[in-house]
Amino acid sequence: MRSTFLRAYPPAQPAEGEARWLLFRNGDLLVRAEGEQIALIADRAALADAQGGTPIYLGTLDGVPYIACTLAGDDPLPEGWQPRNLRTLFGALGDEEYGIAGYAAQMLFWQRTSQFCPVCAAPTEHVGGDWGRRCTSCGFTRYPQISPAILALVHDGDRILLTHKPGWGARYSIVAGFVEPNEALEACVQREVMEECGVDVAGVTYFGSQGWPFPAQLMVGFTCSYAGGELVIDPHELDDARWFHVDELPDLPGPLSLSRQLIDHWVASRRPA
Repeated sequence: MRSTFLRAYPPAQPAEGEARWLLFRNGDLLVRAEGEQIALIADRAALADAQGGTPIYLGTLDGVPYIACTLAGDDPLPEGWQPRNLRTLFGALGDEEYGIAGYAAQMLFWQRTSQFCPVCAAPTEHVGGDWGRRCTSCGFTRYPQISPAILALVHDGDRILLTHKPGWGARYSIVAGFVEPNEALEACVQREVMEECGVDVAGVTYFGSQGWPFPAQLMVGFTCSYAGGELVIDPHELDDARWFHVDELPDLPGPLSLSRQLIDHWVASRRPA
């Protein structure tokens, strides 16, 4: 049976005893490496002298508490410990723990950016029972911010529309863009494809979603079909966009990303067993 992560909210506190620590330093997660095995830190006391922020109790997995904390400084790490970027840990940690690590990164970002009111700049305080923070002066209350963004796989028979941004090297990906205020997700797909590539799409169909903690996004994936128009890129967003045949695809995003999952699903649909 698959394990279930049970989230906790302030003012809940972890039980005494065993725990897993998600310790971040300079944006990287500290893990234990033993050969090919990667594991989360189970003993915060090994860095007892390291200065850090207030620990955040995230919840439990199989009854074991998970706690996140940011550490300061660059002191040598205990033997077997190493800093790793979250992206490089995909597939190295179990799916459940990798998801918790992404959650930890987002909550630490929220902790770091929510200490002062965006309205009057006064300090904020916790709102009991959830992650909200209330201004101690004007009373304005805010909650962890999530920025939704769409991914749009545009297909036309055996062709797929892929885009390229400066600095991507040889890699191409599907159309992506942030959702604007008062905009439906499907409308965002149509707008982003038109703005970036100059073509119309139809049959916008939901595929799936993915939390993306870099730092606090929610990626929402769609497929859609080409419905007309000439390919003309927005040079402020892209430096190239073109149609690729299913058998002649360029370098693609890594398997962690929802964009790659969309592409792989489309490729499989064009190559029936």
